[in-house]
Amino acid sequence: MNTQIEKKSLLLEMIAFSTIDGNLHKRELEFLWLVAQELNIGRTEFNDLFHQEIKPLVVRSEFQRIHQFYRLALIMHCDGILHEKETKAIQQIAIEMGLNPNATKRILDLMKKAPNAIIDPKLLLQIFQEQHN
Repeated sequence: MNTQIEKKSLLLEMIAFSTIDGNLHKRELEFLWLVAQELNIGRTEFNDLFHQEIKPLVVRSEFQRIHQFYRLALIMHCDGILHEKETKAIQQIAIEMGLNPNATKRILDLMKKAPNAIIDPKLLLQIFQEQHN
């Protein structure tokens, strides 16, 4: 992810996803702010993103798409409540990203069982690699 536009687009997608259940939980907001800081987006610019519409941006790198999927999945688990709308939305987003539905389902199932919904990054990539064979 090189440009500021790409970074903002990915964060906008995360913001849109985090409010799909009709609420923005405090933990989701904190997680979004952490991601914004990692992307070198300042507080004012971060706050302004909540008043912008999402403009889909195609992420070319599969690694970046997997990374974004995982960030969205972490947001889904942030508030400790898994909504059916979130599950359906993340599966649709993954399909639109061009990610394998079987791999994304496996990841989501593993995250449900894992403490704090965190899984090993090597396992995450391995599951997607298996689908290529």
